[in-house]
Amino acid sequence: MMQLLIRLVLCLLLLLGLPGCWNRRELNDIAIAVGLAIDWDPKGQYVITAQIVDPGEVAPRKGGGTATAVSTYEARNESVSEALRKMTTVLPRKIYLSHLQILVLGETLAERGIAESLEFLSRNHEVRSDFFVVLSKNTKAGDILNVLTPLEKIPSQKLRKSLETSEKSWAPTHTIQLDELITDMLEPGRSPVLTGVRIEGSKSKGKTRDGLASVTPAGVLEYANLAVIRRDRLAGWLNEQESKGYNYIKGNVKNTVGTIGCGGKGSVSVEAFNTKSTVRAFVDKGTPSIVVSLMTESNVTEVHCDVDLSKPEAIRMLEQEAGKRTKEVVRAAIQKAKKLKSDIFGFGEIIHQKDPKLWAGLKEDWNAQFVKLPVTVVVDAHIRRTGTTNKSYLNKLKGGE
Repeated sequence: MMQLLIRLVLCLLLLLGLPGCWNRRELNDIAIAVGLAIDWDPKGQYVITAQIVDPGEVAPRKGGGTATAVSTYEARNESVSEALRKMTTVLPRKIYLSHLQILVLGETLAERGIAESLEFLSRNHEVRSDFFVVLSKNTKAGDILNVLTPLEKIPSQKLRKSLETSEKSWAPTHTIQLDELITDMLEPGRSPVLTGVRIEGSKSKGKTRDGLASVTPAGVLEYANLAVIRRDRLAGWLNEQESKGYNYIKGNVKNTVGTIGCGGKGSVSVEAFNTKSTVRAFVDKGTPSIVVSLMTESNVTEVHCDVDLSKPEAIRMLEQEAGKRTKEVVRAAIQKAKKLKSDIFGFGEIIHQKDPKLWAGLKEDWNAQFVKLPVTVVVDAHIRRTGTTNKSYLNKLKGGE
């Protein structure tokens, strides 16, 4: 009996040590931020824009839904944390950052340097690092969060879903989270890239519900290729094909569509549904080089030339054209990266793994060494399916004119 009593007392003492919900917060006491934008004011201040969700408008009761599902608030200060606290002068609740979906960095901020602006977010224990980071193009980051979007009531959620979908089915975009971005900035043999986002149409009309009243919205948020970051500053932009080449090298291409030649006349569109990338480093007498080996598998989606896909020689010709086109895209990305003196592919890291002693002498001036680095691209392209017909009806139609 005495032993049972002692055990009971010990269990009660252990329960006293449990923290419980000591830091719980009621939903009515917090403002949930789903999007955050950071711009730089030339006067020497950060301009912070927070997109706050209104739960009552996301799933409105019957007869409701007259207001927008989100509101944006802006504040300026010399530090990000102070600017967020300053928002309480106009916002009756403290901002809660644990549900961030997207962080938009301003182009002007990136030209100055993004590292200092990220310090607060990386340090704050309430902030989860699984949100995506993008860079505004030709507009302020805050303007991006002010645009309302069709289909998705919460613009930040639209930006996140659109980027995820685009990365899976359209190769020139790329997702990156906060921890990965910071790691890429710190590694001497690797430079990060950020997907750009811009506003197509009217910025002012895109802020209002009236802008969504037509079939074509007045303002549309659109992803626009990749920005190259050298250390923590914007070095330049890749175009669409160069962005696609980057993702081929990094092995990020899950599915995409492109146009290839057709033996000199016309063109054929193909869907790449399976790609593999292998990057190897070689060292010859103290001189490093890189070999990029790509394997692609594609299906024919459109034919705009006179070709009979039932013939093996026609398939081999298209495979050669597909390999040639992929090699051009990849080489263009490498040339642009060298022009910007930014190793966005992580070639330096691969050389480090191959020969640590050699890398010790290269890493201090790697951007300059990267420009001179020999890179060979090898592509093995395969056409797997040609569709339901071997010849296009377009040639017969043209012949009857």
